[in-house]
Amino acid sequence: MARVQLALNVADIDQAIAFYSRLFGTEPAKVRTGYANFAVADPPLKLVLIENATQAPGSLNHLGVEVASPEEVMAARERLAAAGLPTTVEESTTCCYAVQDKVWAHGGPGDDPWEFYAVLADAEGPGRCCE
Repeated sequence: MARVQLALNVADIDQAIAFYSRLFGTEPAKVRTGYANFAVADPPLKLVLIENATQAPGSLNHLGVEVASPEEVMAARERLAAAGLPTTVEESTTCCYAVQDKVWAHGGPGDDPWEFYAVLADAEGPGRCCE
């Protein structure tokens, strides 16, 4: 199952968790210091909250699409490349407290990159995207 990921910067992780738990009627799937993610069933959404004192609360941290397998990541890479979009591939990288395979698509409006990723395993640390 694929679902869109929206990663937001927040000023207070506890306050944000409380709000989004009520908004979507579900508890976070993962909570770490300064980090939480929700696997919302309806609508299908991976909501990531990153406590970040240097960014405006509610501002975009990054965008993505979570897919079920590394094979789906590579299929996305092939599709994006065939569509003429510049891509960057990362294999077994740590991001958002998870080891992931991913491909980034670049060149969109506002130059916000999109990632297509599959979670391979949990990780102890946040990785580069959540620091």
